[in-house]
Amino acid sequence: MLENLNNIEKEILNNDKTCCFYASDYHFEMISLPYIKNQLDDNNNVIILTENNLVDSIQKVLHNTNLKEENRKKIFEINWDNNKDDKLKQLHNHNLKNQTTTIFIKGQKEYIKNMNLYLEKNMNLSNVKIVDCYSIYDINNNVSNITKNYNYVLNTIGKINL
Repeated sequence: MLENLNNIEKEILNNDKTCCFYASDYHFEMISLPYIKNQLDDNNNVIILTENNLVDSIQKVLHNTNLKEENRKKIFEINWDNNKDDKLKQLHNHNLKNQTTTIFIKGQKEYIKNMNLYLEKNMNLSNVKIVDCYSIYDINNNVSNITKNYNYVLNTIGKINL
């Protein structure tokens, strides 16, 4: 059993995975907005798997950006709440249609680990990019250890190779 779990973790880590680190919900949204906009501009789907509801904070952030109204609307139409069941159904449908999807997994370390394991074990994903988003308050200055498991770090200027 433990060997299978380790193999799953290795498979997850061998994908071209991206991480990011945030200090607050607003900070996460500001980091992710440029990347999300680019994904939507490329007609990719975006799914936000989050432990907490981000609807109010993304509304405030979008109100204060200089994005075109059309882009604000597209970004706000992404489901920013914490209902993972609806989002997993949506992901399943995108996957069946072979559509490219970017998934942000935002939350505590355990939530991120569990969501990745669930996706790996229960969904045969293709054309999926995953961005694991860690709270800096949850990782206890372990950024360097965490980044060893990723190929890229997402920040406000985009993805940076590690």
